[in-house]
Amino acid sequence: MQLVLEQPDHAYVLRAADGSCALVNDRRLTSSFILAPDALIEDWPAAAVGLLTPDLLQPLLALRPELIVLGSGDRQAFAPAVTQAACLQAGIGFEVMNNAAAARTFNVLAGEGRRVVAGFVLSNGA
Repeated sequence: MQLVLEQPDHAYVLRAADGSCALVNDRRLTSSFILAPDALIEDWPAAAVGLLTPDLLQPLLALRPELIVLGSGDRQAFAPAVTQAACLQAGIGFEVMNNAAAARTFNVLAGEGRRVVAGFVLSNGA
């Protein structure tokens, strides 16, 4: 029995995520993707956080977030400094963590009504 009944008021809820797959609503995703409370962009061509370029961030930035949460796979890894700088120059927060932590963080922030966008790098992504 759940102690608190979860009834999100946004279109997309991240139910689970690890390094190889994620469950958004009732849909299982196996390639890297971008998620906002009101948007899902599948087949994001991000293969590894260490290879993330500012150009690969453009779909996330286009959603006009106040914060980007980046799920780096099973383990935490860091994006190149130039990629982090692209967010900071735009006045957008940027946090990187493993996918499970990123999923929890996304859900908390989305539940608070924050304008959060998450990118999840999955190991069998493009």
